[in-house]
Amino acid sequence: MTEQATGAHHPQPRPRSGGQQSAPVEHVTGAKSLIRSLEEVGADTVFGIPGGTILPAYDPMMDSSRLRHVLVRHEQGAGHAATGYAQATGRVGVCMATSGPGATNLVTPIADAMMDSVPLVAITGQVVTKAIGTDAFQEADIVGITMPITKHSFLVTKPEDIPKAIAEAFHIASTGRPGPVLVDIPKDVLQAQTTFSWPPQSDLPGYRPVTKPHAKQIREAAKLLTQAKRPVLYVGGGVLKAHATAELKVLAEVTGAPVTTTLMALGAFPDSHPLHVGMPGMHGSVTAVTALQKADLIVALGARFDDRVTGKLDSFAPYAKIVHADIDPAEIGKNRAADVPIVGDAREVIADLVQAVQKEHSEGNTGDYSAWWKDLDRWRETYPLGYEQPDNGSLSPQQVIERIGQLAPEGTIFAAGVGQHQMWAAHYIQYEQPATWLNSGGAGTMGYAVPAAMGAKAGQPDRTVWAVDGDGCFQMTNQELTTCALNNIPIKVAIINNGALGMVRQWQTLFYNQRYSNTVLHSGPDADGKQPSAGTRVPDFVKLSEAMGCHAIRCESPDDLDKVIEEANSINDRPVVVDFIVHEDAMVWPMVAAGTSNDEVMFARDVRPDFGDNEDD
Repeated sequence: MTEQATGAHHPQPRPRSGGQQSAPVEHVTGAKSLIRSLEEVGADTVFGIPGGTILPAYDPMMDSSRLRHVLVRHEQGAGHAATGYAQATGRVGVCMATSGPGATNLVTPIADAMMDSVPLVAITGQVVTKAIGTDAFQEADIVGITMPITKHSFLVTKPEDIPKAIAEAFHIASTGRPGPVLVDIPKDVLQAQTTFSWPPQSDLPGYRPVTKPHAKQIREAAKLLTQAKRPVLYVGGGVLKAHATAELKVLAEVTGAPVTTTLMALGAFPDSHPLHVGMPGMHGSVTAVTALQKADLIVALGARFDDRVTGKLDSFAPYAKIVHADIDPAEIGKNRAADVPIVGDAREVIADLVQAVQKEHSEGNTGDYSAWWKDLDRWRETYPLGYEQPDNGSLSPQQVIERIGQLAPEGTIFAAGVGQHQMWAAHYIQYEQPATWLNSGGAGTMGYAVPAAMGAKAGQPDRTVWAVDGDGCFQMTNQELTTCALNNIPIKVAIINNGALGMVRQWQTLFYNQRYSNTVLHSGPDADGKQPSAGTRVPDFVKLSEAMGCHAIRCESPDDLDKVIEEANSINDRPVVVDFIVHEDAMVWPMVAAGTSNDEVMFARDVRPDFGDNEDD
C-alpha cells in the first residue's frame, strides 16, 4: 500500500513570498485575521480550550466553516491530540490555549513533540501588551518557558503581523526536521483592528534546511555498503517524517542488508519482511541489539543514536564504521562520530543511495553478506520474541495485545502510553504500514495514548484507532474520553490493567530487591491480610468509562479474549473501553539494563544469550 493510500502523506501548504497576486484586503480584527490565516494555511482541526486572553479568537472561529474545533477537557489533552493528528496524517497539528496555566499545561506535549520531531503549532493567548512583565493575572512567559523545547517561537505584538507569523509557523513546523512552533498573541492584539490579505510576505533569513545530500558522501556510503561484511540499516523516525518508506524498501532489497527499525520508526519497514530483524534498544529483540553490536557498518537513516538504542555509549558497536544521514546537522556526530556524515532529507538520501549502490553493482562491486545472514538467522531462531502464559490461568498482557493486533481491521492505527504495555505493543503487534504506530518515544510521556488516539481518529475518521494504555497512564488523561464521546470520535481503548506502575515495578523487582515503593495502584491487603482481586479497581474503569459516554467491557479470562476484542471492533458509534485484568508479574524481555553495554542483553530473567565460542562478545 502506498503512503498516500494510508493517509500518511499530505503536504502542508507553505507560505508564499512576494510577486504573486494577493487576495483582496479584508478589514478585520486580529482575532479574525488569526482564524482566516489558519484557514488559508490549510488547517482543518484545532484542539483547545477557551479562556480570557484567547477568547477573542474563539468568537470568529464560531463562524468558520473550514475549521473544526474540538473542545478538550485539559490543555495537555489538546497538545497530545494535535500530536496524534500530525503523526497519523502527516499534516501540522494545531492546539490552542489561554495564557498562564492554559499555556503551561501545553508544556509537556510541546516537549514531547520536540523530542519526537512532530510538526505542531501551539497558539496561546497572552495578557495585554502593556501588562506583560507585571505579573498580571494569568500571565506566564510562555515564550521563555518553552524556548528550549520549541523549534521556533513568535510573540506577535502587532495585529498586522498575525498572517505572517502563522504562515511562517506552519512552514517551520513542517519543513526540515519537523517540530513544535509556538505563537503567543496578546489579547489586545487579537482585539485590535487590522487588515488581512493572503499570502503574506515571508521572511525567514537563515532558515534554509538542506534537503539534497552531497553526492560525494553518497558515493562513499555506497562503497562502504558494498565492501562491508556485516552491515545494518539502522532506521529511525526521520524516515517516516520524510515519507521515505518506499525508497527504504528498495534500498534494503537492492543491498540485501538487514534492517532494524527504532521505536519511533515502526511501520517504516514491514515487520514481516525477511530482511527485518526487529527493534533495537533497551527492550529490543536480541537479534536487532546484537546485529548493531557486531556490525562492521551501520547506516543510520533519520536516527539519532539515542541512549535507549546504544546502551552504554562507549561500548556501542565497537567494530562498526558509521554512515549517519540526517536532515538535522546537529544530530550528526552528537553521540557517535560519523565516518561518512550526510546532511539531507531521508527520502532524497535513500533514493540517491539506491542509485549509487546500483552503480557499484554494475561495476562488479557487490557485498557478500551470506555469513552475516547465517549468524542473524541463527539468532532469530534461537532467541525469538515470546512469552509464557501465567500459571494461574489469568490473562497474559502480551497475549491481549497480540490478539488486539491480530483481530484489528487492516490499516488500524495504534497509539500507546508509556511503560510495559508500550514495549509489548511494539513487539507483539505487526506494523506493516507507515503512520500506524503512535507513541511518545523521546519524552516517554505517561498519559499520551488516549488524547493521541483521539487526534489520530479526528484526522483519520475512516480508520480504526486503538489506544493501548496502562492503568497508570489511563488515570492521567482519561477525561478526554468525554471529549471523544461528545465529538463523535469513536476510539477504542485497551487498558492493560495489572494494578501497578508496571515498568517501574519491573525495575523494583530486578534492581530493588522487590521493594515495591509506591508503585501499587490498588488498595493492597485489607486488615485481615487478604489481597484484593487483581488489577486496579478503584476507580472502576468500566463504570468510569460508562459515565463518560463510552461502551465499556471488563475481560478477565483468556476464554473471553477474542469475543471481547471482536465486540469492541464491532462498535463504531461511540468510544469503547476494555478493562483487561492481567497478570501483574509479567515482565518485558529482552532487556538491557540502564547504563550497561548492549553486550549484556538479557533474553529473559537470568538468561543471557550464548553467541558461540567462535564469535566476538
